[in-house]
Amino acid sequence: MEVEMEKIKKDAERRMGKSVEALKSDLAKVRTGRAHAGLLDHLRVDYYGTPTPIDQVANVTVADARTISVIPWDKNMVAKVEKTIRESDLGLNPATSGQTIRIPLPPLSEERRNELAKVVRGEGENSKIAIRNIRRDGNHDLKDLLKKKEISEDDDRRAEDIMQQLTDRFIAEIDKLVEVKEQDIMQI
Repeated sequence: MEVEMEKIKKDAERRMGKSVEALKSDLAKVRTGRAHAGLLDHLRVDYYGTPTPIDQVANVTVADARTISVIPWDKNMVAKVEKTIRESDLGLNPATSGQTIRIPLPPLSEERRNELAKVVRGEGENSKIAIRNIRRDGNHDLKDLLKKKEISEDDDRRAEDIMQQLTDRFIAEIDKLVEVKEQDIMQI
Protein backbone atom coordinates (compact mmCIF):
# COMPACT_ATOMS: atom_id res chain seq x y z
CA MET A 1 0.00 0.00 0.00
CA GLU A 2 2.87 2.41 0.76
CA VAL A 3 4.35 1.38 -2.59
CA GLU A 4 1.14 2.37 -4.41
CA MET A 5 1.01 5.75 -2.64
CA GLU A 6 4.65 6.39 -3.53
CA LYS A 7 3.95 5.47 -7.19
CA ILE A 8 1.06 7.94 -7.32
CA LYS A 9 3.21 10.68 -5.76
CA LYS A 10 6.17 10.02 -8.10
CA ASP A 11 3.89 9.93 -11.15
CA ALA A 12 2.25 13.24 -10.16
CA GLU A 13 5.65 14.84 -9.53
CA ARG A 14 6.98 13.63 -12.89
CA ARG A 15 3.92 14.92 -14.76
CA MET A 16 4.01 18.27 -12.94
CA GLY A 17 7.69 18.59 -13.85
CA LYS A 18 6.83 17.97 -17.50
CA SER A 19 4.18 20.70 -17.35
CA VAL A 20 6.75 23.17 -16.03
CA GLU A 21 9.24 22.14 -18.75
CA ALA A 22 6.53 22.62 -21.40
CA LEU A 23 5.88 26.12 -20.01
CA LYS A 24 9.61 26.94 -20.15
CA SER A 25 9.64 25.84 -23.78
CA ASP A 26 6.55 27.91 -24.60
CA LEU A 27 7.92 31.00 -22.84
CA ALA A 28 11.20 30.73 -24.75
CA LYS A 29 9.23 31.29 -27.97
CA VAL A 30 7.76 34.59 -26.75
CA ARG A 31 9.74 37.47 -28.22
CA THR A 32 11.25 39.92 -25.76
CA GLY A 33 12.84 42.41 -28.15
CA ARG A 34 16.31 40.94 -27.63
CA ALA A 35 17.79 38.50 -30.09
CA HIS A 36 18.20 34.86 -29.08
CA ALA A 37 18.78 31.87 -31.34
CA GLY A 38 15.92 29.90 -29.74
CA LEU A 39 13.41 32.31 -31.28
CA LEU A 40 13.45 30.31 -34.53
CA ASP A 41 13.41 26.83 -32.91
CA HIS A 42 9.77 26.08 -33.69
CA LEU A 43 10.04 27.04 -37.38
CA ARG A 44 10.24 24.26 -39.96
CA VAL A 45 11.68 24.70 -43.43
CA ASP A 46 10.96 22.39 -46.39
CA TYR A 47 14.28 20.54 -46.76
CA TYR A 48 13.91 18.44 -49.91
CA GLY A 49 10.34 17.48 -49.04
CA THR A 50 10.85 17.08 -45.29
CA PRO A 51 9.77 19.73 -42.74
CA THR A 52 13.04 20.30 -40.85
CA PRO A 53 13.87 22.66 -37.96
CA ILE A 54 15.87 25.67 -39.18
CA ASP A 55 18.73 24.94 -36.79
CA GLN A 56 19.23 21.58 -38.57
CA VAL A 57 19.74 23.17 -42.00
CA ALA A 58 21.58 26.33 -40.96
CA ASN A 59 23.87 27.89 -38.40
CA VAL A 60 21.72 30.20 -36.24
CA THR A 61 23.67 32.75 -34.18
CA VAL A 62 23.08 36.04 -32.41
CA ALA A 63 25.01 38.77 -34.26
CA ASP A 64 24.21 41.45 -31.69
CA ALA A 65 21.50 42.34 -29.14
CA ARG A 66 18.92 42.99 -31.86
CA THR A 67 20.06 40.82 -34.79
CA ILE A 68 19.92 37.09 -35.49
CA SER A 69 22.18 35.71 -38.21
CA VAL A 70 21.22 32.56 -40.14
CA ILE A 71 23.68 30.91 -42.53
CA PRO A 72 22.23 27.85 -44.33
CA TRP A 73 24.75 25.08 -44.98
CA ASP A 74 23.23 24.39 -48.40
CA LYS A 75 23.26 27.40 -50.78
CA ASN A 76 19.96 26.22 -52.29
CA MET A 77 18.22 26.64 -48.91
CA VAL A 78 18.82 30.40 -48.48
CA ALA A 79 15.57 31.47 -50.21
CA LYS A 80 13.49 28.75 -48.51
CA VAL A 81 14.80 29.63 -45.04
CA GLU A 82 14.22 33.34 -45.63
CA LYS A 83 10.67 32.68 -46.87
CA THR A 84 9.89 30.47 -43.85
CA ILE A 85 11.07 33.19 -41.45
CA ARG A 86 9.18 35.93 -43.30
CA GLU A 87 5.91 33.93 -43.36
CA SER A 88 6.15 32.83 -39.72
CA ASP A 89 3.95 34.23 -36.95
CA LEU A 90 6.94 36.10 -35.50
CA GLY A 91 6.46 39.23 -37.60
CA LEU A 92 10.12 39.34 -38.66
CA ASN A 93 11.55 40.80 -41.87
CA PRO A 94 14.79 38.98 -42.81
CA ALA A 95 17.32 40.53 -45.19
CA THR A 96 19.65 38.36 -47.25
CA SER A 97 23.14 39.26 -48.41
CA GLY A 98 24.86 36.41 -50.21
CA GLN A 99 24.41 33.31 -48.06
CA THR A 100 23.79 35.18 -44.82
CA ILE A 101 20.26 35.96 -43.67
CA ARG A 102 20.16 38.79 -41.13
CA ILE A 103 17.02 39.17 -39.03
CA PRO A 104 16.75 42.54 -37.29
CA LEU A 105 14.42 42.50 -34.29
CA PRO A 106 12.46 45.74 -34.11
CA PRO A 107 11.97 47.20 -30.64
CA LEU A 108 8.61 46.27 -29.14
CA SER A 109 5.97 48.97 -28.72
CA GLU A 110 4.39 49.44 -25.28
CA GLU A 111 1.12 48.01 -26.62
CA ARG A 112 2.86 44.93 -28.00
CA ARG A 113 4.74 44.44 -24.70
CA ASN A 114 1.42 44.47 -22.82
CA GLU A 115 -0.07 41.96 -25.30
CA LEU A 116 2.93 39.66 -24.87
CA ALA A 117 2.70 39.97 -21.07
CA LYS A 118 -0.95 38.85 -21.31
CA VAL A 119 0.09 35.89 -23.47
CA VAL A 120 2.74 34.94 -20.89
CA ARG A 121 0.24 35.17 -18.02
CA GLY A 122 -2.21 33.04 -20.04
CA GLU A 123 0.46 30.39 -20.65
CA GLY A 124 1.23 30.41 -16.93
CA GLU A 125 -2.44 30.03 -16.05
CA ASN A 126 -2.78 27.08 -18.46
CA SER A 127 0.20 25.41 -16.79
CA LYS A 128 -1.33 25.96 -13.35
CA ILE A 129 -4.56 24.34 -14.56
CA ALA A 130 -2.54 21.36 -15.81
CA ILE A 131 -0.80 21.08 -12.41
CA ARG A 132 -4.16 21.20 -10.58
CA ASN A 133 -5.56 18.53 -12.91
CA ILE A 134 -2.59 16.30 -12.11
CA ARG A 135 -3.25 16.87 -8.38
CA ARG A 136 -6.92 15.97 -8.91
CA ASP A 137 -5.93 12.76 -10.75
CA GLY A 138 -3.51 11.83 -7.96
CA ASN A 139 -6.10 12.48 -5.26
CA HIS A 140 -8.63 10.44 -7.23
CA ASP A 141 -6.17 7.52 -7.39
CA LEU A 142 -5.63 7.84 -3.62
CA LYS A 143 -9.41 7.73 -3.01
CA ASP A 144 -9.56 4.55 -5.09
CA LEU A 145 -6.94 2.98 -2.82
CA LEU A 146 -8.96 4.10 0.21
CA LYS A 147 -12.17 2.59 -1.23
CA LYS A 148 -10.34 -0.69 -1.83
CA LYS A 149 -9.18 -0.48 1.81
CA GLU A 150 -5.55 -0.64 0.67
CA ILE A 151 -4.72 2.48 2.70
CA SER A 152 -6.15 4.01 5.88
CA GLU A 153 -7.90 7.39 6.05
CA ASP A 154 -4.85 8.80 7.86
CA ASP A 155 -2.59 7.62 5.03
CA ASP A 156 -5.00 9.16 2.52
CA ARG A 157 -4.98 12.51 4.35
CA ARG A 158 -1.17 12.52 4.61
CA ALA A 159 -0.84 11.64 0.93
CA GLU A 160 -3.29 14.41 -0.03
CA ASP A 161 -1.22 16.87 2.02
CA ILE A 162 1.88 15.74 0.13
CA MET A 163 0.03 16.19 -3.19
CA GLN A 164 -0.95 19.71 -2.12
CA GLN A 165 2.66 20.52 -1.19
CA LEU A 166 3.80 19.27 -4.60
CA THR A 167 1.12 21.38 -6.28
CA ASP A 168 2.10 24.48 -4.29
CA ARG A 169 5.78 23.97 -5.13
CA PHE A 170 5.18 23.65 -8.87
CA ILE A 171 2.69 26.54 -8.98
CA ALA A 172 5.24 28.74 -7.18
CA GLU A 173 7.80 27.73 -9.82
CA ILE A 174 5.34 28.65 -12.59
CA ASP A 175 4.64 32.02 -10.93
CA LYS A 176 8.37 32.71 -10.78
CA LEU A 177 8.91 31.78 -14.46
CA VAL A 178 6.00 34.00 -15.55
CA GLU A 179 7.21 36.91 -13.42
CA VAL A 180 10.76 36.69 -14.83
CA LYS A 181 9.46 36.51 -18.41
CA GLU A 182 7.10 39.45 -17.84
CA GLN A 183 9.96 41.57 -16.47
CA ASP A 184 12.04 40.54 -19.48
CA ILE A 185 9.28 41.65 -21.88
CA MET A 186 8.59 44.94 -20.10
CA GLN A 187 12.28 45.96 -20.10
CA ILE A 188 13.04 48.54 -22.75
